[in-house]
Amino acid sequence: MTHSFSPPWWARSPHVQTILPVFTKVDRPALSRERLELSDGDFIDLDWLSFPEDGQTILVVIHGLEGSAESHYVRRLLQDCRARGLCAVVHHHRSCSGEPNRLARSYHSGDTRDLHENLTHLKARFPNSRIRAVGYSLGGNVLTKYLGEHSDSSLIERAVVVSAPLKLAACAKKLEKGFSKVYQSYLIKQLQQKLTKKVQDKRLSESMPVSMSQIEELNTFYSFDHRVTAPLHGFEGVDDYYHRASGMNFLQHICQPTLVIHAEDDPFMTREVIPPAKKLSPDVVYELHSRGGHVGFIDGGTPFKPKYYLEKRILTFLSQSDT
Repeated sequence: MTHSFSPPWWARSPHVQTILPVFTKVDRPALSRERLELSDGDFIDLDWLSFPEDGQTILVVIHGLEGSAESHYVRRLLQDCRARGLCAVVHHHRSCSGEPNRLARSYHSGDTRDLHENLTHLKARFPNSRIRAVGYSLGGNVLTKYLGEHSDSSLIERAVVVSAPLKLAACAKKLEKGFSKVYQSYLIKQLQQKLTKKVQDKRLSESMPVSMSQIEELNTFYSFDHRVTAPLHGFEGVDDYYHRASGMNFLQHICQPTLVIHAEDDPFMTREVIPPAKKLSPDVVYELHSRGGHVGFIDGGTPFKPKYYLEKRILTFLSQSDT
């Protein structure tokens, strides 16, 4: 069965696909928050749409860079899950749930440890529930890496990866050029704000790799990741981080049914994120569309009330039986 995506005439631009969803967010269903204490003394927050009943499958939703349960794509998916009576939980990366995390370190594109701790927690608490997952953008890269690292011992039984920067170095370079610099600037400002608060925090300031006066200089992902992300998370530098954290090399080790969705016109990426066939495990379904932008995929409606391809495709794939 082929799954085709075709944007309406007014949403053929990758920037319309990427930006319009931010300004046309749907209402978010009510969520119940659970705090998960991590083994290193930090925490992450989980936002539950509903808790599983009688061994009901749990859908873990992993947001992108500086995203949260408030992100447009998460809101839409949660609405559709509620309409279908599905159990879903939003896995927040450290510091993304509205409250700063406790440690100097934060989260990054290859950070699978927190996800594994959460999945282990879910399995212990709900042993009769299967776990399926969807990851968007950075969260998609994390999910890809987790699935490849754990292979046939993965606690996730079926997954969808959307608009993931599977080659981090190439994506960082793309965001330094043309209109893509607008997206970089928007995200870097958010990262700088969080970094500023940590540098100003007397408990953390000595552990931070930069001073207040240096924060403004970190105006590209490459510089931010070299000066902050890499040293805080045990990498030798930005190149070491991008190499070890990129999801591309983990695709061939995935042993669970996994759908990967990309758009060729994604303004966050280059063709380097498109995996060659030899990089794909037999369990990976790769879906490349000529249009769709970054986590966009508007396929109908109006500019004031767009409709989307993503939620239908994600939930159709995740609801399939593996038998």
